[in-house]
Amino acid sequence: MNRRLFLMLFIGWAGQLATLAQTLPTSLDGLRLSEFVERLEDGQALRFYYPAGWDSLRISVPTSNLNLDQVLSRSLTGQSASYWISESGQVFLWNGGPINLRFPVAAPSLNREISDEEWEVLAHAEPITRAGPDRREEQQLGKDLGASRGVISGKVLDRATGTPIAGATVMVQALGQGTYTDDQGYFALSLPTGLRELTIRSYGMAEVIQPVRLLGDATLDIELEEEVKELEEVVIEAQRRQNVDDVQMGVDQITIAAIRQMPSLLGEVDVIRSALMLPGVQSVGEGAAGFNVRGGAVDQNLVLLQDAPVFNPNHLFGFFSAFHPDMVSDFKLYKSGIPAQYGGRISSIMEVGIKEGNRKRMELRGGISPIAGRLSVEGPLAGQKGSFVLGGRTTYSNWLLSRVPDAEVRNSQAYFGDLTLRATLEPNANNRIDLSAYISQDRFAFNGDTAFSYQNRSNSLSWKHFFSRQLYGVVTGIYSHYGYQVQSEGQPENAFELSYQLDHVEGKAELTWLRFSDHYLRAGVNAIRYDLRPGTMRPIRQESLISDIDVQRELALESGIYLSDEWRVNDRLSLYGGLRYSWFAALGSRTLLQYAPNAPRELDNVTDTLSYANGDILKTYQGPELRFSMRLNLDENSSIKASYNRMRQYIHRVSNTVSIAPTDIWKLSDPYIGPQIGDQYAVGYFRNLRRNTVEASVELYYKPIQNIIDYKGGADLLLNEHVETELLSGIGRAYGVELLIKKPSGRLNGWIGYTYSRTFIRVNGEFPEDRVNNGAYFPANYDKPHDFTTVINYKVSRRVSFSGNVTYSTGRPITLPVAQYNYAGSARVFYSDRNAYRVPDYFRVDAALNLEGSHRLKKLAHSSWSLSVYNLLGRNNVYSIYFVSSMSRVNGYQLSIFSKPILTITYNFRL
Repeated sequence: MNRRLFLMLFIGWAGQLATLAQTLPTSLDGLRLSEFVERLEDGQALRFYYPAGWDSLRISVPTSNLNLDQVLSRSLTGQSASYWISESGQVFLWNGGPINLRFPVAAPSLNREISDEEWEVLAHAEPITRAGPDRREEQQLGKDLGASRGVISGKVLDRATGTPIAGATVMVQALGQGTYTDDQGYFALSLPTGLRELTIRSYGMAEVIQPVRLLGDATLDIELEEEVKELEEVVIEAQRRQNVDDVQMGVDQITIAAIRQMPSLLGEVDVIRSALMLPGVQSVGEGAAGFNVRGGAVDQNLVLLQDAPVFNPNHLFGFFSAFHPDMVSDFKLYKSGIPAQYGGRISSIMEVGIKEGNRKRMELRGGISPIAGRLSVEGPLAGQKGSFVLGGRTTYSNWLLSRVPDAEVRNSQAYFGDLTLRATLEPNANNRIDLSAYISQDRFAFNGDTAFSYQNRSNSLSWKHFFSRQLYGVVTGIYSHYGYQVQSEGQPENAFELSYQLDHVEGKAELTWLRFSDHYLRAGVNAIRYDLRPGTMRPIRQESLISDIDVQRELALESGIYLSDEWRVNDRLSLYGGLRYSWFAALGSRTLLQYAPNAPRELDNVTDTLSYANGDILKTYQGPELRFSMRLNLDENSSIKASYNRMRQYIHRVSNTVSIAPTDIWKLSDPYIGPQIGDQYAVGYFRNLRRNTVEASVELYYKPIQNIIDYKGGADLLLNEHVETELLSGIGRAYGVELLIKKPSGRLNGWIGYTYSRTFIRVNGEFPEDRVNNGAYFPANYDKPHDFTTVINYKVSRRVSFSGNVTYSTGRPITLPVAQYNYAGSARVFYSDRNAYRVPDYFRVDAALNLEGSHRLKKLAHSSWSLSVYNLLGRNNVYSIYFVSSMSRVNGYQLSIFSKPILTITYNFRL
């Protein structure tokens, strides 16, 4: 028997109370539901509705002379059922959960049994079809019915696939209130009760306007369809006021659909490379791994893949992103005004979302580029209660290298592969389970000599539970791993294997409370356990003279607790306030050297050795992290925003290279290395032009940084058991201005961005050995004052589009030899102050042509071609300058990564 009952809520309060007060003298004991309903309808202005299959349900009401309210209350006791009575005498029975019907106010059918097809979603909100309300009701849309309020919540889904739509807007234009869906498509909006008109928009989807009657807390799921008109007619409306209305500033979000339009390097759509086209985001040079945000180092960015950190988000030394493009839904980059739930890095947070699988049918996607191929499959789970998506990528570059005539190239290797999984399950309306997993492997070797390999593992498992429509919580477990190995067998007497690994285990819980209409409250706690093995070296041949080295293990705990509130003060002013408190403890077992107090930290000045047992606390650090944002609307098209945030970073990348390298190591804070502390002050002006079709903004920021890590000249960092003797602590400051003009829609769309940014470091230790440039400020390795980017997309037709990028930036700082002298019979060079010179400026133009297949709905495969040219002008951009001594001379050489245009053709398909 189907026990699931659903209810339409349409009520006139006065009519309901009058009906409930009527006395019903008939005995109703021991009747089947059908007989029970027939007795009550006899002589009464009542009409009952209930799901099919409930006719045989037995009703027990032993006494008579009860009013209708008492009859229904007693008869449904123990039946897990509830009731509601409309003004016209319609009585709907259901299982106690709120519901929502597709049909209008009138009786849904002449039959009293309501089939499952007639009922739709749980809510105390009733969608009204356009033919439903009369003109008098339409005039009431947006007006209150009394002083009560209700929270309407639910999901925005893709009708074709059943997958959630993240970032969709849900607005009530008449009240000036709205919200955005989260990464699981969920939204919650507190509104006054009464007739409301919801407007739902999302990128690439047709807009939906849904009138509802809101009488209390409600659940309402909305399905959107892909827009079949010209793309520009959709994008204009998608999030047209977010630029002005959002309280958060310094946040950039790009969907994978927009990223696919951009020219690609070697045929692969790249999330990281696309981020470099945004204002305030730079890299140190061509093909460099990692990115720099508002004057921060690459290790000051936290990259999250479905909540799990990725410590090296690159393949093949930065030429490819670590993320499978067909598995990514979108990414969001927080540059300032960082919410309180994030911690651990002081520059930025990048959230990369894995898309959910198709809940309605199986689907296969793939693509082939000159050196890599990719494939993904997705489909429903548990009868459309969940979904999965699984995708993998690999290269066939080794096969290509093996066919090159040059012997050195033929004996080289360059390989990467990755596998990404996401599975979701919703066993019922109040629970959701989400599993994600990512694994990657890279291998590189030149001429069969030294071989590098490194791998990432990032996994998360979360459980989301709704305690009510106003309160829900999420509990998440996370495991991430990064490790690398280096093998060298070119010289048997020096053959070795070097390895390194870092494990990150985290648990976190968060509550979101929507009890108050104008407040969005979040609170949470997290704890991280770090297990870091800084390096081991082993001989791998019997004749090898290499000694065993095992740098001692590092363990630590990091935890945080936070509370935040987004407060809509009135139609013009919104505030965000958050407080996070973080705590860090470096743990044993470990042995530390003690250095003389009035001498440089060098091995010659060691005075003692301290040993700590397993679990002992070596050092703790802690402190508050304040987050604040403000948005003030000047008018409907413009606003000013301001933000402040403090961040603490307890884990640091230790490397004297300017970008991420496979042999970089991470170092935990300890008694000698304190946490980096960054403050950021930002203010901006945001304006929409030409009826919200053009967005413009200007943002200014200032960032002082404490305990920034630098290095002594010629520092030896690899396998150094006492790396603290090579590290220096300083302070930094970064400031800049970012200008952006963006046209997100239309046949011609794109953006123009300009950034002026400066970053300076000062290392002024107590002793001369602990100073850089005599204690004066000097430019950081990633200081690039001017950065200009342009992204242009032109849609010729629904099947043909062009896109192009233009990038210009100041060359990065570099230290050069400025003089030569002879000492002990050999030529020596004298170097300038650190970073006193710069490499030549960087300039690049890219172009792409995208060809879509026919848009027929019924066809075996939907395919597309992409032809892209990277570095169209063939500019010889300098990445670095190096020097070689020869015949008593020092010769300088410029190193370029790409000095010619790189042409690639990519084929994409979807079944």
